Amino acid sequence: MNKTAASLIKKLAAILTFLLLGLFAYSQELHPKAPRVPERIVFAGETIRFDSDDMYERMDRELLSFTYMHTNTTLMLKRSKRIFSIVVPILKRNGIPEDLKYLMAIESNLDPKAVSTAGAAGLWQFMKGTGREYGLEVGAEVDERFHIEKATIAACKYLKSAYSAFGDWMTVAASYNSGRGGILKRREEQGERSAFNLMLPEETTRYMFRVLAAKMFFENPSSFGFNFSPDEYYPVRNPARYETVSGPILSLVDFAKLNGVTYRELKLANPWLTGTSLENKNGKTYKIAIPDRSGRR
Repeated sequence: MNKTAASLIKKLAAILTFLLLGLFAYSQELHPKAPRVPERIVFAGETIRFDSDDMYERMDRELLSFTYMHTNTTLMLKRSKRIFSIVVPILKRNGIPEDLKYLMAIESNLDPKAVSTAGAAGLWQFMKGTGREYGLEVGAEVDERFHIEKATIAACKYLKSAYSAFGDWMTVAASYNSGRGGILKRREEQGERSAFNLMLPEETTRYMFRVLAAKMFFENPSSFGFNFSPDEYYPVRNPARYETVSGPILSLVDFAKLNGVTYRELKLANPWLTGTSLENKNGKTYKIAIPDRSGRR
């Protein structure tokens, strides 16, 4: 190999190394490191410490998950302003710590229309039977699991009841995932009170730390590499008005037109109206939101 060829190879190698280093630096910028596990987190007034290998590593796993699962994390953040503006005042009126809103984020990714493969529905992911147990109407034409305000009130009832049984909010969170009976049984069998110290199903074990990671994420999204300007959050859209209905609606399409909106707009503003009509055989009174069309982008 002559000197010219050797020199050219060296130059190409140097250029390639420079490009690779630049690409690595760029990838690090696009995919920032997950935040470090803190020494402690205060959740709903209770201090949780990560001073054992077990606690530290379980939390680290969920911080990594929040950092690198970009689609779900991004959508949750974009929806948060709109959803939290409705939910937080209801939690406060019912004496539930605001931090419990993060259960809803893990349950549904803050998607009011979410439905799980098991049939749980809405922001708080109530099963049909549980929804009815806590006062929600669940039927062919009306499914209040999709009614943000009413489902949140139902969730408050559950959370209050569970707190009276367990006495700490993270164990309440675990019970929201796995059921109150399962947690009570395991506490008795294992002789431990805190859910953190129980051997639980993997999903429930991770659930508690996902809730804590959600708190860290929503309080400081930039530490996870998410930097949104205020106008990137989905806006809060208050209804123009409510129509109170105590009788049947033969066609929600016609009802929408009479109120100056499209059928799609009406359904998006009232996801709990799951049919195309409202028979209302029992003469119940419903408040139907009429969306404000003036707030379009």
